[in-house]
Amino acid sequence: MPTDYKHTDDAELFAMLAQSGMDSEYAFRELYRRYSGRMHAYCLRVMGDREVAEDVFQEAFFRFYKSAQKKPNMTNVPGFLMRITRNLCLNAKRDKRETVEFEDWQYRVNPDSVEKSELLNLVSTALELLEDEYREAFVLREYNGHSYNEISKIVGDSVAAVKTRVFRARKKLRSILKPYITDIERNSKA
Repeated sequence: MPTDYKHTDDAELFAMLAQSGMDSEYAFRELYRRYSGRMHAYCLRVMGDREVAEDVFQEAFFRFYKSAQKKPNMTNVPGFLMRITRNLCLNAKRDKRETVEFEDWQYRVNPDSVEKSELLNLVSTALELLEDEYREAFVLREYNGHSYNEISKIVGDSVAAVKTRVFRARKKLRSILKPYITDIERNSKA
């Protein structure tokens, strides 16, 4: 791939997607290189299921590419790609809606069997217990590093509402994880 595409801005690359030929392919490769890691991580965190996350991730880039055929002018390419990815995640969550009784979750994750290496699994499980709007805001803020203003634009809500969601997500996660972290700390001191 020509090295000059690495220095081409997002808007130009997006416009190139509407063309046919190698320029379109190189432009897509460069945009994919720039944003695939971030979008993939978002899908994994929000979906909680690797297989579903992979499907959503691939569909997001497919729709992103196709959208350039319809509207080749785009000023905020990462924001547009995030919106596509977010909407697909929300649709997949809605279509897959499963409920887990809290008692079942407690049974699956026994605090007596928790070790430090399992903390990441606990956090993933705790994220799954959050309401979708809290999980999404938390993931965008803590894992993707977006500012409150950016999250506000992505989710289409006020900055105050986004801050409240992130605050409530943190509070709920602390509440869920507290007994397990306390147990881990107690076992590490013993």
